[in-house]
Amino acid sequence: MSTSLYFLIGFLLLLVIGIATYFLTARKYQSSATVADSYDQWTADGILEFYWGEHIHLGHYGSPPRQKDFLAAKSDFVHEMVKWGGIEKLPPGTTVLDVGCGIGGSSRILARDYGFAVTGITISPIQVKRAQELTPQEVNAQFAVDDAMALSFPDASFDVVWSIEAGPHMPDKTVFARELMRVLKPGGVLVVADWNQRDDRQKPLNFWEKPVMRQLLDQWSHPAFSSIEGFSELLAETSLVEGEVITADWTQETLPSWLDSLWQGVVRPSGFLRYGLSGFVKSVREVPTFLLMRLAFGAGLCRFGMFRAVRANGNTELMDRNLAKGTPSSLVG
Repeated sequence: MSTSLYFLIGFLLLLVIGIATYFLTARKYQSSATVADSYDQWTADGILEFYWGEHIHLGHYGSPPRQKDFLAAKSDFVHEMVKWGGIEKLPPGTTVLDVGCGIGGSSRILARDYGFAVTGITISPIQVKRAQELTPQEVNAQFAVDDAMALSFPDASFDVVWSIEAGPHMPDKTVFARELMRVLKPGGVLVVADWNQRDDRQKPLNFWEKPVMRQLLDQWSHPAFSSIEGFSELLAETSLVEGEVITADWTQETLPSWLDSLWQGVVRPSGFLRYGLSGFVKSVREVPTFLLMRLAFGAGLCRFGMFRAVRANGNTELMDRNLAKGTPSSLVG
């Protein structure tokens, strides 16, 4: 046999092994423990933080999207979400619950740049530990392990409830919606950003959408994606929302994140040297999922949903503080 034929056979063998490994090592959702374990592993090995920084979420590239530094786009996302939700109008000391806080990137911005008193919660103990390590003592943000499906806080505990890309890990979206609204004070504001599937109630997923969606669920420990329309309805059905749930689609603003994520491995190869062969294998293993995510969001199978709701039931301490400071908020009352 010629050398080129040996090379081709070797390449095809590696390709088959890689594909088999990808499917056999899927991180299928089984319980909150599998979600916690996945994030514990991603945080402990340091690779995700090296490439994604302190924000384990997509970036905001503007409308229309423009070229940006990958890590700067992630910080920009937080500020854009604050503006979209209107919470930059709220006074210092406003209490915020960050649901699914990761290693605390958003929590620190909310505390440092806006003066909020932030509590970040995640199902991952190692994420909590890392968030605490990254947070300076003077930043008013604290972190704890908690389950978003059964939050440990009493009713009406926070002025703002904030969440980025946590919803796909929730097995019961009805319970998730109820818990988010339950811990919000009357007059307080819910601001959520999430990965969503297109609404398939009128038009079911087609022949290619089903297997792609299955991989997006199985590879990153997701039980299900809700649709923007579906989750908006679930929030309204809690009977805790004043007026309407406001939604927006930020798919185009966030879409460059997927290929930018892959590009980081090209422009920052030192990560592979730092984390060795195992780090290289772990990183390469995620490439198909990133490409499937780009396909899904680009083709309309998935959408990036924004949600804003106000808790009903009259005046609150938050509203009183706004009036006392002479800064009436359009978000409350």
